[in-house]
Amino acid sequence: MGRYVVRRLLQMIPVFIGATLLIFLMVNVMGDPIAGLCGERRCDPATAARLEHEFGLDEPVWQQYLTYMGNVFTGDFGTAFNGQEVTELMSTAFPVTIRLTLIAILFEVVIGVTLGVVTGLRRGRPVDTGVLLFTLVVISVPTFVTGLLLQLLLGVKWGWIRPSVSSEAPFDELILPGLVLASVSLAYVTRLTRTSIAENRRSDYVRTAVAKGLPRHRVVVRHLLRNSLIPVVTFIGADIGFLMGGAIVTERIFNIHGVGYQLYQGILRQNTQTVVGFVTVLVLVFLVANLVVDLLYAVLDPRIRYA
Repeated sequence: MGRYVVRRLLQMIPVFIGATLLIFLMVNVMGDPIAGLCGERRCDPATAARLEHEFGLDEPVWQQYLTYMGNVFTGDFGTAFNGQEVTELMSTAFPVTIRLTLIAILFEVVIGVTLGVVTGLRRGRPVDTGVLLFTLVVISVPTFVTGLLLQLLLGVKWGWIRPSVSSEAPFDELILPGLVLASVSLAYVTRLTRTSIAENRRSDYVRTAVAKGLPRHRVVVRHLLRNSLIPVVTFIGADIGFLMGGAIVTERIFNIHGVGYQLYQGILRQNTQTVVGFVTVLVLVFLVANLVVDLLYAVLDPRIRYA
């Protein structure tokens, strides 16, 4: 296991470099950031040249990337065009989005896995059909429609919650945004768990456990659920990065100043330093989440050996 972890960590290095290089190149072809900085009026040549030199935009792209990566390994993600350090923006945005993501993942695990187990054990029955239809509706409805509808009903019409999240973004105010953020993924987790439970229920090891007279809850939890969770863990592990990076719509609806909000502002203002810095951290989140998922495989299924 130790050698596998070391090997995976070494594999993460070229993946990280390749992903950040691709992102850096894509962001740099979005447009002229100096033109976006000057607004509608075009900068005069002297001012544009000074700003390009100040932010290092007058250097070749490959040199800009090497400088950026060198600074990243020292903890410096650059300076936004408004003069604010990108790390300062991260220190305020990432804690909010992490709390939002944790609530969303909790909804996925608790509700999604529970519904998946219930429907998988009762495949073909009315409860199974009802849950399948409900998850299909959730998947079909766009997130911004679900968010706006719940905000209108629960926040504006009935007054059960705050229509928008405060700047502190405590956990209780993030429950509804977390549910909206997790809605589509929750439906997929439910359907994936249901399918896995239904397939593994017919396996020989489950029949053997039942024939030995083991209690039903032990057969389901210790044998059936443990092996059925492998594809679910894979999905949830990859979904962590998607939730953090894809929270733009949810954060805009509920006025949450998190990662999605900062990415939206950075793209809107063509602030390349902000966009590249935040996406670089999200790449690290993806890589670490995938490593943790691979390690969990051995915990869920003892047959898997990496050494």
